[in-house]
Amino acid sequence: QVQLVESGGGWVQPGGSLRLSCAANTTIFIKHGSAWYRQTPGKQRELVADISLRGTINYADAVKGRFTLSRARDMKTLYLQMNSLQLEDTGTYYCNTGPWVTTDRAYWGQGTQVTVSS
Repeated sequence: QVQLVESGGGWVQPGGSLRLSCAANTTIFIKHGSAWYRQTPGKQRELVADISLRGTINYADAVKGRFTLSRARDMKTLYLQMNSLQLEDTGTYYCNTGPWVTTDRAYWGQGTQVTVSS
């Protein structure tokens, strides 16, 4: 059973930075593409960034130039470096990977909360 555990969330002032991590109990990231999503109460879940198996990375327009997705060399950890954070970046961030199941990949972490406020 694949387990994903996100960490690194917290409170930060606008303009600050956080680095999120998604640790897997297997080398799942070498087998499947992966993504970071975020969700805010009352809003739909939003794709933040994703990476294909070959390493092609795509970012949502709202985070381009500020966020960087990467994978650890051991292919068991996924990162999201978030710089120049804005109030609108507040939300719960989820790691997602695995084979596609309808519109989502199969495995999700529990989420980590990011709060940007002054």
